[in-house]
Amino acid sequence: MARNVEIKARIDDFSALYAKIALLADGAPDLIDQDDTFFVCPHGRLKLRKLAADRGELIFYKRDDKAGPKTSFYSISETQDPDGLRETLTLAYGSAGRVIKQRTLFMVGQTRLHLDRVKDLGDFLEFEVVLEEHETEAQGIAIAEELLECLEIQRQELVDQAYVDLLRQQHHSST
Repeated sequence: MARNVEIKARIDDFSALYAKIALLADGAPDLIDQDDTFFVCPHGRLKLRKLAADRGELIFYKRDDKAGPKTSFYSISETQDPDGLRETLTLAYGSAGRVIKQRTLFMVGQTRLHLDRVKDLGDFLEFEVVLEEHETEAQGIAIAEELLECLEIQRQELVDQAYVDLLRQQHHSST
């Protein structure tokens, strides 16, 4: 399974962080609309990411819910029928939530930096240091920590949960 080291933080000033990241980035960003449906999965997380009517990715991943750098193990399979697959998986496993976001993706070396605008939740920075097979978790954490410092992200801004959990928590607090 592939691995990366992830960090997620809540952000207040999308434009200011965009400008900082643009100075570090290897090129222009990609703007991606994502519609993620999560399914009941007892041994990790399973989500279907719809990118277009004829393009999606089924993603299984495992990671600890903790603030700061954390290692994620994942596997991705592409689909040309995301709506049909969503229906089938919902019938088979049950839906565990949905996250709709607009992602601005920058690359900085081996790191994917995401500025996410999450519907009903707000703005976030998420980055994934993609580890090569020979690289250690400690090497990925060092890269992540350096980026945190470069971007002046404070520890209290770090988020320890997935967007789907934050949305579920927000929904329960308002009812």
